Amino acid sequence: MCQVEFEMACAAIKQLKGPVSDREKLLVYSFYKQATQGDCNIPAPPATDVKAKAKWVAWNENKGMSKMDAMRIYIAKVEELKKNEAG
Repeated sequence: MCQVEFEMACAAIKQLKGPVSDREKLLVYSFYKQATQGDCNIPAPPATDVKAKAKWVAWNENKGMSKMDAMRIYIAKVEELKKNEAG
């Protein structure tokens, strides 16, 4: 059940036309990575690589969260973004 909804949310996020803030993008990214790969398993990038460091920090903040919980949160966040876009 949750896997199908997750895959639908993954497809839906690509269809969003409205602006999405960098913070929202990081949140969605972090829950996607947690849902698909589990805990962050790569070393922290150098602070000079600001974008990569922000993505690493966002994903690492979800450490210990189950893949299923991350899927549920990802789905909810995508639904929220879709509603915001619809007005």
